[in-house]
Amino acid sequence: MAEPLRDRARRATGWRLRSNGDERPHFVVCGSDPLAYWVVRALLGAGPTAGQVRVTLVVPERRRSDGPDGRDVPGVRVVAADRLDEATFRRAGLADADGLALLHQDDVGNMHAALCAQEVEPRLRLVARMFNTNLADGLRQLFPGSAVLSDASMAAPAFVAAALGELAPTHFRHAGRTLYVARRADVRPQDVVCGLAVTTDPELVRVLPADEATADVVLAEATGRPPGTELAARRLVRARRRRQPVEVLLRAIRSFATRKIGIAVLVLLGVIAVLGWLNARAAAVTWGEALYLTLVTTLSGQDPDVNKPVAAQVMQVVLNLAGLALIPLITAAVVDGIVNARLALHTGRIQPDRSGHVVVVGLGNIGTRVMAQLHDFGVEVVAIDKNPDARGAALAHRLGVPVIVGDAGLEETLRSASVDTSQALVVVSTDDGANLRAALIARSLDPDLRVVLRLFDGDFAERIQQAFGIGISRSVSYLAAPSFAVALLDRAVIATIPVDRHALLVTEVPVVAGSPLDGRPLGAVARPGEVRLLAHTRAGQKGDWSVDPRVVVHAGDRLTVVARRAGLTALLRETTPAPSPRHPDE
Repeated sequence: MAEPLRDRARRATGWRLRSNGDERPHFVVCGSDPLAYWVVRALLGAGPTAGQVRVTLVVPERRRSDGPDGRDVPGVRVVAADRLDEATFRRAGLADADGLALLHQDDVGNMHAALCAQEVEPRLRLVARMFNTNLADGLRQLFPGSAVLSDASMAAPAFVAAALGELAPTHFRHAGRTLYVARRADVRPQDVVCGLAVTTDPELVRVLPADEATADVVLAEATGRPPGTELAARRLVRARRRRQPVEVLLRAIRSFATRKIGIAVLVLLGVIAVLGWLNARAAAVTWGEALYLTLVTTLSGQDPDVNKPVAAQVMQVVLNLAGLALIPLITAAVVDGIVNARLALHTGRIQPDRSGHVVVVGLGNIGTRVMAQLHDFGVEVVAIDKNPDARGAALAHRLGVPVIVGDAGLEETLRSASVDTSQALVVVSTDDGANLRAALIARSLDPDLRVVLRLFDGDFAERIQQAFGIGISRSVSYLAAPSFAVALLDRAVIATIPVDRHALLVTEVPVVAGSPLDGRPLGAVARPGEVRLLAHTRAGQKGDWSVDPRVVVHAGDRLTVVARRAGLTALLRETTPAPSPRHPDE
């Protein structure tokens, strides 16, 4: 295909021609799931000023799910295409775009799309969603300036921490310091960098409060032994409590045969016991002799004696008849048990009793990451998935994690995973309805069970949390989207800190000459509930963590902040000069 004249001119001159003379930054987003929806919303609110970002969304011709995918967001230009090739990217205006986000859940497809996009715009800012680490490393080598992110890796620590009843194990290093999230009571006062959230009231979690002293969740500096070591050790001890051998034996007996055969065997044994007692009374023998006579008569039917009393002869005949029924029942129970055992072994349903473990439902991208991190922490894990060939099944077998193949929305499946004696249930499949059913059934088995529920719709998650008393429900897309959006805006995301259903971003923002913040004191940076300043770095100098609010900000300075998405948007407006007004004739 011949290269368009405009593209050849752009390559030769090195400058971009904005379509229709529009000077606003232009971003192309390719995706058709809630992650694309939240990234688009974050971009539209993350420009230097409101409405100063153009977004083109490339989606398939038909919707692939009932969830939001961004095509209905006001102000977004939508391009429908089932194939991400050069023609599609040219229709989307990629040649004059400032960035491209590839957000499909297809690692190979995203890599192919990136190569096609390179033909249209070789110097493009690329942000790609990848799950496979090897493919992600390969994409980084092909596109050195790209940002290759994994929403599963970002969100998994939040699910793991919620399952263990702890804070998210967030650790990051910046400006020569290692920082981590902790409870204020667990760290020394001199190690606290700033307060992050007030979580004492689960119904009203406040992030970045005005009074830092009220925050029970803080960002602290690691000054010695990593705090996660003791936490992981405690989890290991708690999760591997000794199992009761009697309970294990009873569970094995229950799983050996079907319920009907078991009832039939028990009823027949009861009849034999009664008949044996009557026979013993008729023959006037001791209990030991009665047991012997009953077993021999039932199993062999021998030792006829016409000289016995009539009552003894009658009992012996009845016992022989009962013995004839017992042998086939024993044979049926053995055959049925063998068949059930083979089927159960194939599906992973034969499991010993466990306690203190974590049950993970769904071995997709998120479930695989959660399972692996829990295993790394030494926590015993049982996985459930409908598909025996799920993405994480192979890794589970390598790690020795038992996988139960079945529907987690069925009570027998959850019981086979001993969910009633587990310390937490993490439900992270891609079906909101199935996730909710599994969570509610598990709660009916154990009202005190800690449930970590994945729901794509953030509003639905909050309503479920309030209506059913499920303490924790998280949207992976909502947690990960701010990092993708900030990376697309060419801002370095240092860390993402999940707190309840909030996502805090730690990032470094440069101050541009002529911006509203240029020449103002550092005290103007902080916004209670939105932005907190961590460090101030002068051009060419090291970061200063002892922030003085009276120090004046100059162009070229860099501000390290922890902020909510809305707060970061407001800060970007303050650190970037407003675009010059266009002439009416332009």
